[in-house]
Amino acid sequence: MLRFFNGRVLSMNGGLEVTEDEVWVDGDKICYVGPKKQELPVFDREIDLKGDLLMPGFKNAHTHSAMTFCRSLADDVPLQPWLFDQIFPLEAKLTPDRVYLFTRLAFLEYLTSGITAAFDMYFFRPTGAQAAADCGFRYVLSGMNGTPEAVEEEYTKINALSPLVSLIPGIHAEYTTSIEDMRIVSDLVHRYRTPFFTHSSETAKETEECRQRHGMTPTELFDSLGLYDYGGGAYHCVWLSDHDIEIFQKHHLWVVSCPASNAKLASGVAPLTRYLDAGLNLALGTDGASSNNALDMFRELYLACVLQKLKTGDAAACDAGIMLTAACSGGARAMGLTDCDCIAPGKQADLIVIDLHRPNMRPVINIPKNLVYSGSKENVRLTMIAGKVLYEDGAFFLGEDPERIYSAAEAEVKKMLRE
Repeated sequence: MLRFFNGRVLSMNGGLEVTEDEVWVDGDKICYVGPKKQELPVFDREIDLKGDLLMPGFKNAHTHSAMTFCRSLADDVPLQPWLFDQIFPLEAKLTPDRVYLFTRLAFLEYLTSGITAAFDMYFFRPTGAQAAADCGFRYVLSGMNGTPEAVEEEYTKINALSPLVSLIPGIHAEYTTSIEDMRIVSDLVHRYRTPFFTHSSETAKETEECRQRHGMTPTELFDSLGLYDYGGGAYHCVWLSDHDIEIFQKHHLWVVSCPASNAKLASGVAPLTRYLDAGLNLALGTDGASSNNALDMFRELYLACVLQKLKTGDAAACDAGIMLTAACSGGARAMGLTDCDCIAPGKQADLIVIDLHRPNMRPVINIPKNLVYSGSKENVRLTMIAGKVLYEDGAFFLGEDPERIYSAAEAEVKKMLRE
């Protein structure tokens, strides 16, 4: 057993109250949250928080982990030419071994940002899933292609790989997927009664071209094919129409916003305040390291809030607490990780420690708002997933020297550029 004591706890179990409770972990689960007891069991380790904050980890609800390989290789370009002219040709050089390596590099960055789970969509999904299982990182994958038999085989194989890994049916986007392939995924969605996720309405151009092809927005098209019959959601959602919002309401879908990527690619600012007023579910993601370029949830939190104030002209728009909840509990629920959404007995021990003894976190007046408006990766003292400490005080515990990952990734990228 492990004990966190002598600190503050932001449990997010029904609100944003900060307490001085202790938290105990037994195996991969939280077993106690409450005041110090007179008689204590024997612990394998006791972590003195020294006044620091224990909270649920951030959930990166949309990313392309292995895109770490093209960080800063295709910058300052709009989405369509960025994707088709620069990214797709580079991705054609990927192999399973390369995806495994570049995904592990992403895990290191996630851990330093307090991210305890990622919702990934990329090539060679079984390889990315294996990387997560090997590292002990919590990982949800999406995106499918192939014959009905191949799609179902991948779905069942990945979902049986590890308790830390799961796959939710999805496609990359309307503009990269045939109607026939969408129907294949829809059949799987109905057979397993599972949610569905995809990129959608990221740019005005994408949305308008979908209307020209199908007479519908992407959201309307997916709904017409029954892809949302069991819930799910979409990444980006910058350009949802009024009818799209009604579809999201009807199916209780998740909007997964990626403010840094959308700003960098000039895709637009999603009207999150409007979506929240309509009662839509909200989660946050970083997108990939080629379009962001950092896998940093603190930056997403800050941008998500301040861009809404700029978009609406109202400094009171989009309270910081709403975004903090979206980044932790919302992301967990969007990814189907309902046992990772808060700190409570029986929940998974996916926890982070925030160092409050840094100048950017002082004075300690309103911790939730300070996390959003002033917090940064420098405040992440510890990251734990399923009861195992994977990052602490600058050191990684993934069974491999991070310097070897860095050097191997550098060498592989140079080789790809020469090919």
